[in-house]
Amino acid sequence: MDPTFVLSQRGRSAVGRGIRQRWSSGQDAARALRAGDAGVVVGCLPFDTRQPAALFEPESWDPDAAALPGPGTSATGVPTVRSWNEEPEPHEHVARVARAVELARSGALDKVVLARVLRLDLAEPGDPLELLRRFVADDREGNGYLVRLPTDSALPGGHMIGSSPEVLVRREGLEVSTHPLAGTAARRPEDRNLDREAALALQTSHKDLDEHRYVVDAIEAVLRPLCAELDVPPLPTLAHTERIWHLGTTIRGVLADPTHTALDLAAALHPTPAVCGSPRLAALRHILDTESPRGYYAGAVGWCDASGDGHWRVLLRGGHLAEDGLSLTAHAGGGIVAESDPKAELAETRLKFTPVLTALGVQDLLETVPAPPRPRG
Repeated sequence: MDPTFVLSQRGRSAVGRGIRQRWSSGQDAARALRAGDAGVVVGCLPFDTRQPAALFEPESWDPDAAALPGPGTSATGVPTVRSWNEEPEPHEHVARVARAVELARSGALDKVVLARVLRLDLAEPGDPLELLRRFVADDREGNGYLVRLPTDSALPGGHMIGSSPEVLVRREGLEVSTHPLAGTAARRPEDRNLDREAALALQTSHKDLDEHRYVVDAIEAVLRPLCAELDVPPLPTLAHTERIWHLGTTIRGVLADPTHTALDLAAALHPTPAVCGSPRLAALRHILDTESPRGYYAGAVGWCDASGDGHWRVLLRGGHLAEDGLSLTAHAGGGIVAESDPKAELAETRLKFTPVLTALGVQDLLETVPAPPRPRG
């Protein structure tokens, strides 16, 4: 039986197979854990918390599998990309960012995260497990996630697949940790000196340090009342993927109340300013007024067991594989503050699409002229 849930990191995977029961609400799932009606809850939360979650108890569960599951069902390998389009078009995203910069300069908001969509039509059905393996292989820490989505939800069925670098929250016993990422620069791995210069420039960028501080302050405001101890470093450190430098801060704490589960903590933290903005309500209102619905993108993906332990990551650097496997929809965004450069923000979204394009074997796709959309119907 192919897995319905996978969360991988550093050569280990939490794997669920089958579906015993589902919940469309994080609160309902948390109640089932507390009542002993479920041994584990896995899945994903949507960006817009008014939308239904995709949470379930798998029929079988291995929280520490040694490797990724075996081969998927497809014999065709990586599907061919037949056509693709970006939404909004690059010039429109630049204009959207410019408007957001003006709002930040006027004091209407401090930060807002604006995202774009890349829709890819595939000539053959994509195999979820094969795509997951490619995401994991391309990630320096072996990060990867896969979630089988319900077919009877207000949001589309299919699979969410990707390789998020960002920990929303982990809980082990009373110990909790989170590692928010905000502030980004393109890496130059082909030239060690230029790569080092890019990292140094990011560490000293007032724009990126401000963007990161909004995230850390918001997370501290949520966790401080829940923790007997909380360590929040005063400055971020560098984190990186194969292609991107990030500013990151590892926040660690000890819960005051053991009844707060990893799922509770994920729901309380989400959405952080790393994917929404600050102040949260003003940024969220701007996103909902500006973008098409995000679905599960920039939500959370992970698991929580009956003891309250669990691991949730921000749902980034991946996409939604449709139920028929013939299309994949990806999102990528960036945090906009008063000092943001609209053209640089456009380039950042294209850089963040790279894991999806690499998984499909079309790394240079956005450097070409888009093919016309494939007719439907």
